[in-house]
Amino acid sequence: MTIVTNIPQGAADKEQDAAGVKRALILPGGGLRLSYAAGVIDELFAHGLKFQFMDGTSGGSLNLAMLLSGLKADEMCDRWRSLSMMDTISFGSLKDYFSDPFFVAAGSAEAFRKKVFPHLGIDVDKIRAASGMQATFNVCNFSTKSNEVIRHQNISEDFLIAGISLPGTLPPVQINGVNYLDSGFIQDANLLDPVKAGANELWLVWIMGNIPQYRSGLLNFYVQMLEMSANGALGKEILRISEINERIRNGEEVYGHRQPITLHLIKPAHPLPLDSALYTGQITHAHLIEMGRNDARSYFASMPPQGVPLDLNVLQMTQQSPGIYFKETMSGGFSLDTDDAEAGKKQGNRAGNELTMRVEVTIDDIDQFIENSDHAGHLAGKIDFPPLGMGMTADRGVFNLFSPADEPETKYMIYELSFVHLGQQYYLAGKKIIRDDPMFDLWDDTTTLYTRLYRGLDTSGEVIGAGILTLGVKELLQLISSMEVINPLLGTDKLSTLSKFGRFFVGELWDTYVMQLK
Repeated sequence: MTIVTNIPQGAADKEQDAAGVKRALILPGGGLRLSYAAGVIDELFAHGLKFQFMDGTSGGSLNLAMLLSGLKADEMCDRWRSLSMMDTISFGSLKDYFSDPFFVAAGSAEAFRKKVFPHLGIDVDKIRAASGMQATFNVCNFSTKSNEVIRHQNISEDFLIAGISLPGTLPPVQINGVNYLDSGFIQDANLLDPVKAGANELWLVWIMGNIPQYRSGLLNFYVQMLEMSANGALGKEILRISEINERIRNGEEVYGHRQPITLHLIKPAHPLPLDSALYTGQITHAHLIEMGRNDARSYFASMPPQGVPLDLNVLQMTQQSPGIYFKETMSGGFSLDTDDAEAGKKQGNRAGNELTMRVEVTIDDIDQFIENSDHAGHLAGKIDFPPLGMGMTADRGVFNLFSPADEPETKYMIYELSFVHLGQQYYLAGKKIIRDDPMFDLWDDTTTLYTRLYRGLDTSGEVIGAGILTLGVKELLQLISSMEVINPLLGTDKLSTLSKFGRFFVGELWDTYVMQLK
């Protein structure tokens, strides 16, 4: 198997070859939030980047193992989206917890061996046989308390398990009489080994949080120790590369390099929610994938040719304000024989064809959401429409609440989902029209979604169907009960954040339906 066949070949590759660029993809850890990195990888490959070196540490080794097993980036995203978080949990026997030694780890690795690895498409034989580039995995050799680099040709399932076995979470793995663990506390991103092997352009996907605020709570204590270790070790590597570049500028050849090393860094602006949010449903892999894609797109839009500055400030993140998450279900008559929503509703009802949209709405930062005029959030979900397909997954979408329209007295609630079904790209776009008509129609306006289905990536494609979806009283109550606060700040409660959202929502309706009467 040749890994480079999974990576688009384009103009970027020709420029790379001509300039002597040798790229390395660096995939550090971040718990099971690595679906974020899968979204980044998808965007990197969409831009035609080709890598001669790849390196994975901790959870990042899962994405590396998927790539080396032959999965394309979009297939990786699909497998992350469909991963059941409960399938990642397994416990040892009672003897493991109560015998001497009293406690080694909270869980066992059986779930990863029997469920997670097969679900993610990880195949050790394919990894070992992969060609066309050189990949390395990092593990902690507990005997020497050092990071040990394993070439992909020598990887085993035991080494893969050891590479994700953080102390206290999973037990160490004994290989040839040596205990191996996750290297996250020693070195979560290996930049220097690819440089020594010949890489001169590094692409790093960084997930570990790095904010100045110290957080309380047992889980935060453990996470912050890992963040200190990971960011501290990465900072040393970045400064080391800065020193190497200075030596090269002074005319010295270092590790065979005569031109400075370039570092490209893609990371979230704020720390990602912890794995616990994935288990409780406060965030989904679909949302994390879309966040990764968006951050990668933002980086490409303003990418400095010389890469990011080689100093510790590039790892800084900012603390995010609390956000809101909720689920919403809308359904109604829909037809593939019209582009008119009213006609589609009638035709769909006569034929018994109903389209159901089950969406998850995430507002990352409630303060920015209220301040910005388009009031944008993230949307993901599933679509059921028997004439087309059931359970169709949409991992990316657009959500705008009270977005300005062309008419001053009108605002829109926008719900748009992009999805692929049977190899065809579709785009479902709907809007609720918030307008004070002659009759008091607040309920209808806020619960009626005029919807069109397009063939293609966005609303520029051909319209192939239309209809009207509605939100009933039962569904509204379910929406309210599903509301959760994400990224809660110390000293604030859930009610205050939800109240802020409620005051904004009611205020916008007040401006539309009451103030315009005066």
